[in-house]
Amino acid sequence: MSRYDSNPFDEDEVNPFSDPTVRKGPGQSTNTTAGGAFYMPEKELQAREAELRRKEQELKRREDAIQRAGIVIEEKNWPPFFPIIHHDIAKEVPIHLQRVQYIAFTTYLGLVVCLLWNLIAVTTAWIKGESATIWFLAIIYFISGVPGAYVMWYRPLYNAARTDSALKFGWFFLSYLFHIGFCILAAVAPPIIFKGKSLAGILPAIELLGHHALVGIFYFIGFGFFCLESLLSIWVIQQVYMYFRGSGKAAQMKREAATRTMMAAI
Repeated sequence: MSRYDSNPFDEDEVNPFSDPTVRKGPGQSTNTTAGGAFYMPEKELQAREAELRRKEQELKRREDAIQRAGIVIEEKNWPPFFPIIHHDIAKEVPIHLQRVQYIAFTTYLGLVVCLLWNLIAVTTAWIKGESATIWFLAIIYFISGVPGAYVMWYRPLYNAARTDSALKFGWFFLSYLFHIGFCILAAVAPPIIFKGKSLAGILPAIELLGHHALVGIFYFIGFGFFCLESLLSIWVIQQVYMYFRGSGKAAQMKREAATRTMMAAI
């Protein structure tokens, strides 16, 4: 035969039924372990879902126990750059008390500024030849006054405004009156302890102005800070007291105190 006998268009004969996978038909598989491999992830998923449900129920049980015990978990969020306390007036304090609460918080920050400036002024006086004792007293005022004010009167007012507790309002009044008294004393700085120079008030400012002008000016600035702090604090306690009396909290506090006294006697 010649080389032209082969047909270039001929196709190889292929039997489509020679492949066992085709003979099995749709829905059948030659791998008997494929079903196990398919169902294994579903079993693992069900196990994980059961574990998540168990953990969720455990978490719910703990939250309910905490709520029944009256324990409140507060996330520290202030100051934003280094959170050390929980503070959220906009979300936790009623709207009608937010203005007073914000100004009360301003007086707390104002006290921090006053005590810090007092430390600076007393430090300049110490450098100019005054006794080191007044400098140590200024440090004590600062390191005890800043956390003390927060614990003694600002936090009680915050909790009182948030929970509307009459007893917490009463504790705030007692502590805040002491705060106002200290601010007025610091503004005047009478010569009671170490000639009053451990506090940047008006009397030591006048005395120091004749000897050391810069120190006297620093003391006058401190006097202005303490005066402004005193005025704002008086306004705050007046507003809180007006709300306290107008809302009937005074009578409620008397009833609560009488009830506690009776329970203690029993």
